[in-house]
Amino acid sequence: MKMKFVIAPDSFKGSLSAFEVANAMAAGMQRVFPTATYDLIPMADGGEGTVEALVRATKGRFLTTLVHNPWDELVPAQYGVLGDGQTAVIEMAAASGIQFITEQTANPLVTTTYGTGELIKAALDQGVQEIIIGLGGSATIDGGSGMAQALGARLLTATGTEIPHGGGGLKELATIDLTALDPRLATTKLTLASDVVNPLIGEQGAAAVFGPQKGATPAMVKRLDANLTHYAEVIKRELGKSVAQLPGAGAAGGLGAGLLAFTNANLQSGIEVVLAATNFRQRCQGATLVLTGEGGLDFQTSFGKAPAGVAQASKSVNPQVPVIALAGRVATSARELYVTTGIDAMFATPTGAKDLPTALKDAREDIAQTAESIGRVIKMMTK
Repeated sequence: MKMKFVIAPDSFKGSLSAFEVANAMAAGMQRVFPTATYDLIPMADGGEGTVEALVRATKGRFLTTLVHNPWDELVPAQYGVLGDGQTAVIEMAAASGIQFITEQTANPLVTTTYGTGELIKAALDQGVQEIIIGLGGSATIDGGSGMAQALGARLLTATGTEIPHGGGGLKELATIDLTALDPRLATTKLTLASDVVNPLIGEQGAAAVFGPQKGATPAMVKRLDANLTHYAEVIKRELGKSVAQLPGAGAAGGLGAGLLAFTNANLQSGIEVVLAATNFRQRCQGATLVLTGEGGLDFQTSFGKAPAGVAQASKSVNPQVPVIALAGRVATSARELYVTTGIDAMFATPTGAKDLPTALKDAREDIAQTAESIGRVIKMMTK
């Protein structure tokens, strides 16, 4: 019987990309089954690595353009066009991510998503019909106002001037003029990939929950939440859209709200977006085994993380096909995943006790060695 192995891991963050993890898993399995069929489908859940995972899994292409980072400085940012030639994928963090700030410089009162709007515009210039936008890892709490301005929306003060960039400027918003909004947005499908369900405002809102990690003091959190509340009220009055309490509106510092307000965007589970874009369910038909994984497996994995999504999607097609997950760390709480996700077995990849730098350095071969051991058990059981 010809064996087929589907390999669909997320990245091991801080160590290897999803593509590198998939290749390491395949390398280990090939030591045991050199003639088997291998389908490598790197995964992501809408955060870091979504562009690489989707472009590589669909044999698409990477593109780079200059955009403004959260401080309005020009930087190169990468995005992709999938293998179908009709779908672009961007990560808002490539333009507006937390990697652009430090503990000393973080200030969500002034950081902006303007560069994310420029990324969307660059994708539109490719003539695509759909844009997938990963919403993870932002340095901003501007409600997507900068993004909207980059795409032609005029967010005006009472005196008719543009409001300043950043969450601090939202309090000055008086009127919204969309006459110059990029007309291509009306005919382009925008899919927002995120597992954040927080609303825009309130105790579970963008400022209260995500503000501190982006440099907001308690006083700034209150100010930002008040500004976002005002922003939502103006959007409702001017555009007729209620975004304040929409699940997911608080994603990426309120970028979710901005995209839902100024475009025809649709918010979806990040892992489901990736599974659909890579035709995962179709590709895993006839599989002998599905391998997945991420840097750490614990009870939170069941809440929209890639291994859970892979297992559930695989079981929906092939209920009897084993799904095995590898991770750099498998917590005791991960036992819940056997019940909640359909994962059949979990293995920690580090070979012996080692400090973190050594574990990171050895990750590729550790993953390959663990996959080889799994392969040898399978071979033993199928003789």
